[in-house]
Amino acid sequence: MSVRFIIGNTVALLAATGVAAAALWPIYQTGAFVLLVAVAAVLGCGIALVGTAFRWPAWVVGLATIGGYLLVGVPLAVPGRALYGVLPSLAGLAELVPATALGWKQLVTIVLPVGSYQALLVPALILVLLSSVTGLSVALRSRAAEPALLAPVLLFVAGIALGPSQATAPTLLGLTLFAVLVLWLLWLNLERRRGRLLVSATAARLPAADRRMGAARSVVVAALGLTVAVLAGTVAAVALPPTAARDVLRTRVVAPFDARAYPSPLSAFRNYQQPDLADTVLFEVEGLPAGGRIRLATLDDYDGVVYSVGTADAAGPDSGTFTRLPYRLDQSAVRGDEVSLSVSIREYDGVWVPGVGALEQIEFTGATAAARQESFVYNDLGGTAAVVTGLEEGDSYTSTAVVPTLVGDLADARPGSAVLPPAAVLPDGLEETLAGVLRPGDTPGQSLQAVLDFLATTGYVSHGTAGEPVSRSGHGVDRIDELLQDQPMLGDGEQYAVTAALMARQIGFPARVVVGFVPAAEGATAPVTGADASAWIEVQTQADGWVALDPNPPVREIPARQPDDPAPISRPQTVLPPPVPETAEQPEPSQPESQTTDPPAAADPFWAVVRLIVSIAAWSLLGIGLLAAPLLGIVIAKWRRRRQRRLAHRPIDRIVGGWREFADSVTDHGLFVPPLATRTELARSVGGVRALWLAREVDRAVFAPDGAAQIDPDGIWVSVRELQNGLRAGLNRRDRLRAVISVRSFGRYAKRTAGRDGRRRRRLWGARESTKGPGQ
Repeated sequence: MSVRFIIGNTVALLAATGVAAAALWPIYQTGAFVLLVAVAAVLGCGIALVGTAFRWPAWVVGLATIGGYLLVGVPLAVPGRALYGVLPSLAGLAELVPATALGWKQLVTIVLPVGSYQALLVPALILVLLSSVTGLSVALRSRAAEPALLAPVLLFVAGIALGPSQATAPTLLGLTLFAVLVLWLLWLNLERRRGRLLVSATAARLPAADRRMGAARSVVVAALGLTVAVLAGTVAAVALPPTAARDVLRTRVVAPFDARAYPSPLSAFRNYQQPDLADTVLFEVEGLPAGGRIRLATLDDYDGVVYSVGTADAAGPDSGTFTRLPYRLDQSAVRGDEVSLSVSIREYDGVWVPGVGALEQIEFTGATAAARQESFVYNDLGGTAAVVTGLEEGDSYTSTAVVPTLVGDLADARPGSAVLPPAAVLPDGLEETLAGVLRPGDTPGQSLQAVLDFLATTGYVSHGTAGEPVSRSGHGVDRIDELLQDQPMLGDGEQYAVTAALMARQIGFPARVVVGFVPAAEGATAPVTGADASAWIEVQTQADGWVALDPNPPVREIPARQPDDPAPISRPQTVLPPPVPETAEQPEPSQPESQTTDPPAAADPFWAVVRLIVSIAAWSLLGIGLLAAPLLGIVIAKWRRRRQRRLAHRPIDRIVGGWREFADSVTDHGLFVPPLATRTELARSVGGVRALWLAREVDRAVFAPDGAAQIDPDGIWVSVRELQNGLRAGLNRRDRLRAVISVRSFGRYAKRTAGRDGRRRRRLWGARESTKGPGQ
């Protein structure tokens, strides 16, 4: 094995590993990952080189890999636990070893990017280290180096499977990796051909044009393979939606927190108004701006009985999917003010974490900080946070978030484009009431403002506690109908927020209900009591995103209930206004009823599974096809070469072509052939009477006067086929496949076919047959 061969394979593997590891970048997006890839790839190649030099068996190479993993694992994958930043520690090993098995699931159940959070770099270290060790070991120690190319390919596939559901430049990265692998294959082919020419000592005799032709043939084959891959990638890119979400592991792994397993926070709204909790300090906050609202949970799924946190199976986005928060979220796209909020838990207990706005970062403090940080999950779509183990007295944390603000006038607002789970059912009187509130010609923003004004002027607040008029709890369709029919309208935030959200949806605005607290006290540290519990809505606008709106009427004296009239009071039968004509600058939203009253039919689970299986099969076949394209090209090239020889026009060409086909089979099966062997010598090296008979018959056809006329070319080819069957006999399936896809025979001869230049060419063949070996 030459130094040139070792260096070339090492450089090629390092380049391919670097490109393949780039598929993991969207997961980490930190400089620590770049350092990890560089060190792990070099370490893996070093282990493979030492194992090759000292001829270590596979189990010794495996032990060396494990030792290297334990040595560099803590500084690279758990840098926060490394001594002096470069040495492993017991605490670091205590995190590294469990993460070897547990880090994979943790990685696909956490918000991306994860940076160097905890021990989540461990999967990347394992993948890169194993890829480099196995890849270079196979390239240097196997009879054929081509299987080593699978190592970076598998690393690339693993990066996609563990990565985000939204693709990040996969086509460019995939084509770059494919180009590197093709260049590696081309170099291996040229290096193998160069070695054969040196061994045969015939390279100096071959014309320069023939040598260039052999090299050019390899280049053409590689270029054709690359062209096929590019065309396949282009077709796939055109056929598939460019913005479609990828089906990766994190979309299949069950999240660690299921919000639907807990009661809706809105169902417990009235409990906070009861005397035992109304004056109880639940928690204290510091840093809340004046008039600020503290979110407990965001609810966007209404089934006619309860408003709850959405589910991952909803027709819209995964509003019920909660993932772990690594260290910080990028909320630069949210327009608003940054707020730093400190919370100290007193009498509050539950899984929902009080907070404000779009969370950027949270840090727990106190004796339970580690446990709370470990079980903290967050849904960025709704801005809802939870602690799986639940909060209790003594817990404290500090969070940084961006609170969105409504910059313009609500009357000028346009509905956003968010898709929410459709309401399963609507109150019977909602459309009738809405028809009496809206005015023809109003914009969506003006209509939404009219709804809020209607609730503020018509409604009255009553929690149904002692000393207040009767006001039933709940927010099902029957309770909302009761609210709309009552004179006067009696309810609290539970009913008014749901009513406003449903009306906003009918107008065309994506709307959701938020349960939380609006502290009455102000100051550096404000206590939050049960009486501060509130519910409001958030609507999405085109300009400002999700903004909070208060649908609750002001607290004021409630007039006496009007007696029931035997004749029902009819509300104004105002027809809903037609949509405002669309303009090029600001198109009006489509009919709002379609978002809630006409939910899409649920997909048949059977066909969903069928589509998933077909999708996986299609992508698998595409990947197998791309990997098998070079092998298929070899098989096709051999078939075409055999066909040209078998169907040559002149009998002498068919006879000589049959011998060349046999000699090529001998070469592809790995049998040793002396460099200057004649046909008889080659037949003796193969062994058998039939091989000797074939050599003598071909010699007679070439050298004897009118020898070709005395020999049947078809009989020659029958003998060639029998000899080829004999070569395959006794071989296992792997060796047979290796002979089929072997390219050794393509570099055996400087010239391939006889009779291409008329009689002059035939005379040259006849003069050289006995001295330059078979078929030369």
